[in-house]
Amino acid sequence: MKVLITGGAGFIGSHFVKRMLDAEDIEHVTVLDALTYAGHRANLGRAFLSPRLTFVHGSICDAGLMHEVMRGHQAVVHFAAESHVDRSLTTAATFVETNVCGTQNLVDAAVRHGVERFVHVSTDEVYGPLLDGVAATEDFPLRPTVPYAASKAAGDLVARSAWHTYGLPVMVTRSSNNYGPCQHPEKIIPLFVTRLLRGEKVTLHGQGQHVRNWLHVEDNCAGVELVLRRGNPGEVYNLGGSTALTTKELTSLLLNICDADWDAVTYIEDRPSNDLRYAMDWSKAHKQLGYQPVRDFGDGLKETASWYRDNPDRWAPLTTSAVPAVPSLQIVPLNTSQEPQHV
Repeated sequence: MKVLITGGAGFIGSHFVKRMLDAEDIEHVTVLDALTYAGHRANLGRAFLSPRLTFVHGSICDAGLMHEVMRGHQAVVHFAAESHVDRSLTTAATFVETNVCGTQNLVDAAVRHGVERFVHVSTDEVYGPLLDGVAATEDFPLRPTVPYAASKAAGDLVARSAWHTYGLPVMVTRSSNNYGPCQHPEKIIPLFVTRLLRGEKVTLHGQGQHVRNWLHVEDNCAGVELVLRRGNPGEVYNLGGSTALTTKELTSLLLNICDADWDAVTYIEDRPSNDLRYAMDWSKAHKQLGYQPVRDFGDGLKETASWYRDNPDRWAPLTTSAVPAVPSLQIVPLNTSQEPQHV
């Protein structure tokens, strides 16, 4: 099987590329990546030495390039996306362009060239916030509350529509929060670790009670591979972890690992639409595909922190990629004295 992996120089994508190259039945892997601020050749490391790897520098927003690159591939695993919630609050159009329009370009090319397996990688955030005791199954309604999640939900629907309309064998995975080596330091675990290692303060939104479920990147990649090989076309598979923590609980663990105390923590005003709790039921993937996370969270967190401690050359230059400030919301009153305008 020849596999095209979009976003293969990003955090999760690069781990998956290495996994595919370790599989003897994978004839060739093509990595397509735009190398934005979050994608780096260094993430692929020694994978570049493999004669079974081809790297293409390009964007899924380039429809013509998608048709060129797609030719000859039997499978596509689609990781490429804008993925940082805070950035989506100020640059939502970029998220729509990449996560929706880019996905449409990829789907069009896959239909045209008769791709046999198409895995669209998504997120638990498309389900929106859930009450305590509730976990979203794959047939839950999509209720995204921020531009990032909305763009991913739209991308999910674009991909799935290709199955219903054109018979493209699309499968969708939705994972909980990933962590592990090589993640961009804009995400909470590497952000906190790198700041604490430099003796800087970290900030908690609100009271730190937002609940997220954590999944090691290698466990997620194992799940994506199961879906690629054994998933049923047209189906969605939740890939969850077994560790649900509030951000305050997570911060406590990171403070301990980095030999810091609560004096390093500052509480700040919560950001807009910061969903209080995400949770997924991943029993479908377990029962149908044998999916089961195996990485212990405590050990994985320590290993992740050690990677950042040992590789400052990899992350220090990236900390200059500041997230734009979120503008304050201004409500403009409606002038009801004016006649409605029709466009």
